[in-house]
Amino acid sequence: MRTAHVQRVRVVDSHTGGEPTRVVVEGGPDLGSGPLSLRLERFRSRHDDFRAAVADEPRGSAIVVGALLLAPSDPSCDVAVIFFNNVGYLGMCGHGVIGVVKTLHFLGRIWAGEHRIETPVGVVTARLHADGKVSVRNVPSFRHAAGVGVSVVGIGTVVGDIAWGGNWFYLTDDHGQDLQLQRADELADFAFRVRLALAADGVTAANGQAIDHIELFGPSPRSDADSRNFVLCPGRAFDRSPCGTGTSAKLACLFADGKIREGEVWRQESITGSLFEGRIECEGDAIVPIITGEAWVNAESVLLLDPADPLCWGLAGASSQ
Repeated sequence: MRTAHVQRVRVVDSHTGGEPTRVVVEGGPDLGSGPLSLRLERFRSRHDDFRAAVADEPRGSAIVVGALLLAPSDPSCDVAVIFFNNVGYLGMCGHGVIGVVKTLHFLGRIWAGEHRIETPVGVVTARLHADGKVSVRNVPSFRHAAGVGVSVVGIGTVVGDIAWGGNWFYLTDDHGQDLQLQRADELADFAFRVRLALAADGVTAANGQAIDHIELFGPSPRSDADSRNFVLCPGRAFDRSPCGTGTSAKLACLFADGKIREGEVWRQESITGSLFEGRIECEGDAIVPIITGEAWVNAESVLLLDPADPLCWGLAGASSQ
């Protein structure tokens, strides 16, 4: 085996409620210094092949969320992180922050207590509890529009809310779908049709931004859960966890409708049966969600990037937005 030009990338894998996070510990691209938004743009424009190599097949899969650890530009933060997946980059990732915190603890870099983490959409605070759970104090979240109807090919009119929870979501219980794991393919097809319809009808989020997450929700059969959801992420993979940013968006909508008050706990079940606890704090007019969940480290490995490998930089076309 030729090794002279092989790039070695050390990663630690974990899952949060079933949703994987792959943290790049060593061997990532040099993005220079400056604001995290600038370094994200360098990542996107100059090193997107690295994203694909880590997250795409044959090393990754449609459900892998990567997390590149960086030195923070904000001196109050412990670390900065850029999240990415099989098709691009994420503003924030709730399950991913929980995975990053448990990974840093696994590596002996942090201990129980509060830690500030810089993300491209703002600073979040994560508290590692003594029992291993992690509470993420997310960026302020809000409902951008309520009762937005969209005409979906083969389905008809669907009505939902548009909300921000660190990523943009279209949330709806107007779907007539049975939210069961064995129907994941059908649910993914339904949610993707909704996403296509939003784009076709020119329905966007604030400042014309694309709505790239679709969240279907409904009742949960569990006595300890308030709701079950199905979240379709960019890349057409569904979230195995209850989705941290999706739960944040949901909390913002519930608060706007007067269905939850500050400090009350909302228990969100995922399509796979995992659970997050969510609550909100009010800071003036801002709604700040706090999401609690748990992650488990399940692998530590070194990825080998051999430029002689024709699929070194990922299997192009394996996934579609």
